[in-house]
Amino acid sequence: MLKIYGLQKMTLLDYPGHVACTVFLNACNFRCPYCHNFELVTGDAPPVMETEELFSFLGKRRGLLDGVAITGGEPCLHPELPELIRRIRSLGFKVKLDTNGCYPDMLHRLLEEGLVDYAAMDIKNSPARYAETVGLKQVDLSPVRESVNLLMGSGIDYEFRTTVVDELHDEVDFAEIGQWIRGAKRYYLQAFTDRDTVPFGGLHAPGAEKMKNCLARVRPFVETAELRGVEG
Repeated sequence: MLKIYGLQKMTLLDYPGHVACTVFLNACNFRCPYCHNFELVTGDAPPVMETEELFSFLGKRRGLLDGVAITGGEPCLHPELPELIRRIRSLGFKVKLDTNGCYPDMLHRLLEEGLVDYAAMDIKNSPARYAETVGLKQVDLSPVRESVNLLMGSGIDYEFRTTVVDELHDEVDFAEIGQWIRGAKRYYLQAFTDRDTVPFGGLHAPGAEKMKNCLARVRPFVETAELRGVEG
């Protein structure tokens, strides 16, 4: 039985265009050095509630919330995810899924069953720098590429996004990412923000000028590419 490792009771940011809550699941196959939820990745954080408590909460929020954003960790590594989403949708909520794209079989199942209304998939970096960026010695990108193709051909609303870290990303990386996701519906660049939960120190947000230059490298390939949460 899935346990819930975090619940943000209301958000206007996590599910674009909707008033939602955000449900956090644990565990992840990546070890990104800039992760804000690393205690979920490693399993150090205890669960905050059982699923039945979540559904009790959701039952009281019908008419107040539009949707539920499911994030992690990496939700798609949990075999129980489809049943969790079915129950959420049975209460009348739309579902937004966050994923790193490493589990295309699960993603395909969710899409085939019509369980996801909106998906946000992380593109961690250009292919050559992927392993470095996700904190692994090597990484097989074929599942990630398959998930990109699944979303682009799915017909659902989706976005790709990259958290930009000054030490891990250069402008040329975004030219390569742009070619990779050419023709995507929507792509966002968001600047890294340091927090106490980030596992490694010494990482920094890029300046506004670098963010704009990175965006300019993507724009020839993805028309709706934008900066998210960047001032200046």
